[in-house]
Amino acid sequence: MQNPVIILGAQKLGTAALDIFNSNSVVVYCFLDDSGKLQQEEVNNVSVMSSTEDNEFLKLIGNKCDVFVAVEDAAARKGLIKMLKEEYKVVPVNAIHRFSSVSEYAWLGHGNMIAAGAVVNNNAKLGNYCVIQSRAVVDTYAEISDFAQIGAGAIINSEVEVEEGAFIGSGAVVVSGVKIGKNARVGAGSVVVADVPAKATVFGNPAAPVK
Repeated sequence: MQNPVIILGAQKLGTAALDIFNSNSVVVYCFLDDSGKLQQEEVNNVSVMSSTEDNEFLKLIGNKCDVFVAVEDAAARKGLIKMLKEEYKVVPVNAIHRFSSVSEYAWLGHGNMIAAGAVVNNNAKLGNYCVIQSRAVVDTYAEISDFAQIGAGAIINSEVEVEEGAFIGSGAVVVSGVKIGKNARVGAGSVVVADVPAKATVFGNPAAPVK
């Protein structure tokens, strides 16, 4: 039986992660969140016990509890993951919704979130700490690097490469073989037919740079 999970972050990503663990009948022990307004409150019937730096709760992680990091801010999320690895010698578990479809021949790293209705096809590769939102498709031999986010309903076609920290907006389509550079952003509903450089933002059909 899987250990209870402590979720770091009790806002949008946190509630999505809670829904995923609930779908698999995994007990969520509590939330930790740095918002003073949320602490000692309940979010979807789970208590926000303290901050993400509270050692009394963090020391439970490992033998007694697993952990999932669902903090919205990317830099803060990276910092928490680094702290968990260095100070507590743990890595976050994957949160994979019961009603998603992940091929047994897909490759997944650690700490990924895969929401309801998402599809990860055979021989696709997800790195670590990626967010794949509802109904998104990651097709055969696509590669998604660490900390990438794929919006709801987006389609990442076969042999696409999405580099670290890139963001693909809801409903976007990235055609086969295209490379999305590190920390690039693709606007919602865009159709990407050519490589996108690192840190660039593109939008439209076909997607073009936003200046």
